[in-house]
Amino acid sequence: MRPLQVLIIGAGLGGLTAAACLRRAGFAVRVYEQAPVLGEVGAGIQISPNAVKVLRQIGVAAALDAVAVRPLALEGRDWQSGQVLNRIELGDAFVRTYGAPYYHVHRADLHALLVAAVQRLAPDAICLGARCVGVEAAGERVRVRFANGTAAEGDVVVGADGIHSVVRHSLFGPEAPRFTGMVAFRATVPLARLPAGLIERKGYNWMGPHHHFVHYLLRRGTLVNCVGVCEQDHWRLESWSTEGDLRELRAEFTGWHPTIQALIAAMDRCFKWALYDREPMPRWTCGRVTLLGDACHPMLPFLAQGACMAIEDAYVLARCLQTHAGVEAALQAYEAARKPRVSQVQLGARARGQRLHLADPAAIAERNARFAQDPDFRQREMDWIYRYDVVAEFGPLAAPLTPARHETP
Repeated sequence: MRPLQVLIIGAGLGGLTAAACLRRAGFAVRVYEQAPVLGEVGAGIQISPNAVKVLRQIGVAAALDAVAVRPLALEGRDWQSGQVLNRIELGDAFVRTYGAPYYHVHRADLHALLVAAVQRLAPDAICLGARCVGVEAAGERVRVRFANGTAAEGDVVVGADGIHSVVRHSLFGPEAPRFTGMVAFRATVPLARLPAGLIERKGYNWMGPHHHFVHYLLRRGTLVNCVGVCEQDHWRLESWSTEGDLRELRAEFTGWHPTIQALIAAMDRCFKWALYDREPMPRWTCGRVTLLGDACHPMLPFLAQGACMAIEDAYVLARCLQTHAGVEAALQAYEAARKPRVSQVQLGARARGQRLHLADPAAIAERNARFAQDPDFRQREMDWIYRYDVVAEFGPLAAPLTPARHETP
């Protein structure tokens, strides 16, 4: 008898969380990452209580609290006047309601915490420079082929390799992601460059015609993360490392509130990437292979749930493999448990982008009047996301492994 062997393709936030959850559940884990060194691009990320509850289970929450920012509120504001249109309070009452805090954290910081968590549990689990080129059945096992001509076999393969997933392609064939007609400029600004008191410890989302602009603090409040989203049909390059043009960014947000102007003026550089998503998949499991995170449900960032959904996926996958007799039944149960929720979030993020970018004056007035008449609307809208607790629903990872979870070679 030996522990189930799980091969994870991709060492991003979802893949690493899956590795930590699966290892804590008692399985043997290997993570294959195509990059030659570990690291994470990008800047800010938002982690809501539903995901924090998973991070607690793998021993990351305390370290997250030490490097992240706990915002006081999330505010939606008018692009010109700065009027607060909607607000979610994130103080002690929020923690009491949802059982965990809300965090703003640098993506690289969270990635480093997850790498450390995996390496504590399995020091040699992460294999670098391993670019997956295909996945195929090998009897009662699954074989993963790599670009360097090598291969690996395991009992389960998890594709956590992003929106352009090779594992997804191997299972279901080619299907291009959907360009949304939106592009995002991102940058970080040291808080010390800005006038004192300009940026409070909040998440800001400024709404304007065909545009919106998000900013919030990172790294214990020393850095401001900025993302400006606009509608462009001609730019379709999806790369987080492509340099943007600050002159173009300024032009896109001409006439916006002085706070936005101050942030853009303080930037040394920016990056530009096209936003893509996909329609909800009818299925994402085939035999002993399944998908996780952006590989199966890539979504727009407008509900700030892309990473959170992948973190939830990781926990449910581990628990389903613990509690179901047989790998294929476990993977089917995982997909069935996750698909309704993540599909709703995918489509909800798309719809919210449309609402943020309203340009018709009558539609804007109607939206703003709804916010004014119902100050709790935004929190109620997000309540079903924040309140969800995978640990309570599926049980703790520390539950004993059943004999069915161990298989002979």
